[in-house]
Amino acid sequence: MPTKQKNNKANNTDMLTLDRFEEASTVVREVTKETKLMYSSYLSERTGNKVYLKPENMQMTGAYKLRGAYYKVSTLSDEDRKKGIITASAGNHAQGVAYAARAFGLKAVIVMPTTTPLIKVNRTKNLGARVILFGDVYDEACEKALELAKEKGYTFIHPFDDPVVAIGQGTIAMEIFQDLPVVDYILVPIGGGGLAAGVATFAKLLNPKIKVIGVEPEGAACMKASIEAGKVVSLPGVSTIADGTAVKTPGSVIFPYVQKNIDRIITVKDEELIVAFLDMVENHKMVVENSGLLTVAALDHLKIKDKRVVSILSGGNMDVITMSSVVSQGLIMRDRIFTVSVLLPDKPGQLSQVAGVIAKENGNVIKLEHNQFVSTNRNAAVELRITLEAFGTQHKDSIISALERGGYKPRIVRTSI
Repeated sequence: MPTKQKNNKANNTDMLTLDRFEEASTVVREVTKETKLMYSSYLSERTGNKVYLKPENMQMTGAYKLRGAYYKVSTLSDEDRKKGIITASAGNHAQGVAYAARAFGLKAVIVMPTTTPLIKVNRTKNLGARVILFGDVYDEACEKALELAKEKGYTFIHPFDDPVVAIGQGTIAMEIFQDLPVVDYILVPIGGGGLAAGVATFAKLLNPKIKVIGVEPEGAACMKASIEAGKVVSLPGVSTIADGTAVKTPGSVIFPYVQKNIDRIITVKDEELIVAFLDMVENHKMVVENSGLLTVAALDHLKIKDKRVVSILSGGNMDVITMSSVVSQGLIMRDRIFTVSVLLPDKPGQLSQVAGVIAKENGNVIKLEHNQFVSTNRNAAVELRITLEAFGTQHKDSIISALERGGYKPRIVRTSI
């Protein structure tokens, strides 16, 4: 059964205290799954540290957001609950609020950007919430949700700029310390800053010497810009495949907590997230969404050795179309799929000869494109584009070298699969 109404002590101005984090840790156990730390031998060997993963992608709603949403709803008065609740979200907070609303028997309205992955939209609807798609990014959806809250009288639950929500998210830190009391570094993704504020503040209360590193996508590094400016600033726009952290303006209420307790912010490129996705699928057999992979991609930026590091995997809600695209691009980036162009005389048997060269090098042909109109003189040359599967860069280079020895003058071209 859901926790009864709290005494609203969590609505005070200075609220991120040890007592309140401990209270929230008890409350969220009612709905969260136990996400024990997972030691990653693969990432540990690659980075020279002892790397542990906090798999919040395994939560009931596929992300950590359930913690903050549920704890926030547990603190609402009966009057605020009766109004119904509304929020804006790119997906994970939406599911958390919808789940909490169902648990407490409340009406929930969720405004989501039109770019939200279908899996997140459908799962939010399946939890009983009414979904409104509006705007291209979170910030536009949030403006619409605030407008509806004022118009309809709904109680607005902010996805990150709310200390109560941040307290709920921060319960992750308690569990990390329970599993690994001697942790040296915690890596936490940053979108608007709620998770970072909660985890960093709670972690510093438990151990002031611990280092908490925030990680943002390079194309949406609003918190890094704000920290550097010494105040909250807005980006003119965002561009990243990490949709869950595609935020232009960080939370102003939680900003001081991030400013005080985050030791450093790392930014990573989208290309790094693509490679990290392959690492998680192949080496850990887990699907983690792009925002959740920020902390994995950041491991190579740490420049430390022999430390105990925890990477928080914040969510795993990725639709299959995005997943397919990320896998394809990751294979291309790692030279496991590539396309080469060769020019051949338009004569019988030429294709067979090229195929023979590739076969001797154990290359696997997955697509052929034959263009007879690359030259006005077909007898002189036709183009053959071959898309191949390889074991990696070394294998790719050996195939290209074999084609060169055969006199084919191979040329690498853009791969499209």
